[in-house]
Amino acid sequence: MYAYLVENETYPVIVNASLTNEELERLIVVLKRNKNAITWSIDDIKGISPSICMQKNFMNEGNKLVRQPQKKLNPTLKEVVRKEVLKLLKAGIIYPISDSEWVSPTQFVPLKSGITVIISEANELLPSRLVMGWRMCIDF
Repeated sequence: MYAYLVENETYPVIVNASLTNEELERLIVVLKRNKNAITWSIDDIKGISPSICMQKNFMNEGNKLVRQPQKKLNPTLKEVVRKEVLKLLKAGIIYPISDSEWVSPTQFVPLKSGITVIISEANELLPSRLVMGWRMCIDF
């Protein structure tokens, strides 16, 4: 269930549908009071020091670093990757590294969507999942 922190249906939040009206009102009051602490878009994250939100990977002594090969992408997915990387670079969440001994490739997975039934040439009903968008997975 959605609740909105501003009357013109902006600043949406997903809340548990089993909340009572009183619980929902109390939750909305707390969320409105702390609205600035919530990121509403990737641009809201700007200005946060990377030292606060950066993950460090500690490796056992003797482990060998591996540079994964870059995977070839189809043109559609390549454009999705380019847009996502530019968005993350602009927001300061990622930054280019040219001399790293270790590289982790990004993975893109399709966003969940409903099942669509398609009729095949042989008049069979085939369930099919349409790709509605892509989610970028980093550091998996």
